[in-house]
Amino acid sequence: MSIAVIVVDDEPIARHAIVRLLRDDPDIELVGECGDGVSAVQAIRNQSPDLVFLDIQMPAINGMDVVATIGAARMPATVFVTAFEQYAVRAFEANAVDYLVKPFSRDRFAQTLQRAKTRLSAADTGTRGAESIQQVLDALRRREGYLERVPVRVDEKITFVDVDEIVWIKASRNTVEIHLADRVHELRETMTALGERLDPRRFARVHRSVIINVRRVQAIQPWFNGYHVVTMDTGQKLRMSRYQHETFLRLVSMKE
Repeated sequence: MSIAVIVVDDEPIARHAIVRLLRDDPDIELVGECGDGVSAVQAIRNQSPDLVFLDIQMPAINGMDVVATIGAARMPATVFVTAFEQYAVRAFEANAVDYLVKPFSRDRFAQTLQRAKTRLSAADTGTRGAESIQQVLDALRRREGYLERVPVRVDEKITFVDVDEIVWIKASRNTVEIHLADRVHELRETMTALGERLDPRRFARVHRSVIINVRRVQAIQPWFNGYHVVTMDTGQKLRMSRYQHETFLRLVSMKE
């Protein structure tokens, strides 16, 4: 079988080492090399590879940002390339995700590539691959802490939004709308996944489809049947679910 592969690593030596080893395998068709996250997103979307070797630690847009921009469910089979310490590697192993730790040997690379081939040949590759990628992302995000910037696509570019600029967030199926004071961005991520990456001291889920920036709350008013209306500093009025009592109390205490 022919496997289309893209290699993403900002370190030329590491990237060329992977490319050189891939070229020894007759099953591999190298369709792209990327030295940064922006070009990686574009290449994955344009080339639709079967397999990606993805470096986690890159400046500006890192490997996690690349997956968040593409969407875990839309990512090809992925081999994570990392220099993380052993406890992080154990998280990869527990979630059955392919990985390479730099520096790696030829034998270790061969084992990783074989596992990737086995996964690609399985009938349920798509579902299991997306689940595994999401699991390792969740583990890495817990290690990295809460988001300070969110990568969003503007035309053909990837730009960053500081979380303090976010007024509120709306769920829209498997995407979210990030509302700023003067514009709206769409991000291919679920509300639950994004909510877990936001600092709960700064953001609160007031409805199953709405997350707000608590620092941008201007007023909270009772409505009817136990509901409340939250007015943001932009004038936007958002309904708070009556089941979000703890959120309501926290917001009130912050406004006092």
